[in-house]
Amino acid sequence: QVQLTESGGGLVQAGGSLRLSCAASGLPFKTLTMGWFRQAPGKEREFIAKITWINWAPQPPYYIDSAKGRFTISRDNAGNSVYLQMDILKPEDTAVYYCAVTDLYCPRDTCTAVTQYNTWGQGTQVTVSS
Repeated sequence: QVQLTESGGGLVQAGGSLRLSCAASGLPFKTLTMGWFRQAPGKEREFIAKITWINWAPQPPYYIDSAKGRFTISRDNAGNSVYLQMDILKPEDTAVYYCAVTDLYCPRDTCTAVTQYNTWGQGTQVTVSS
């Protein structure tokens, strides 16, 4: 059974940085994608970034436009954790951040929909003050 646990959220001033972590267990898939999403109050959950392995081979990460140049998704060598480094944070980045996993085939800019992911973490709150 796949389990995901996020950590690293908190309160930061605009322009600051945070690094979110997603610890994963029970990942048996040779083709999988781990993604980061966020949900602000009163808004729908939105995709931020993903990192994909196809037959164990890592693929280039994919980001939404608002994250490009500010956020970086990465994983540890053991493949048990995925990270989201967030720099130059803005008040509009305030949200609950979630990591998720899917075993769908997700090349390039695919698999950005919430419904395509079947396992989610509990979320971690990020608050950016102005």
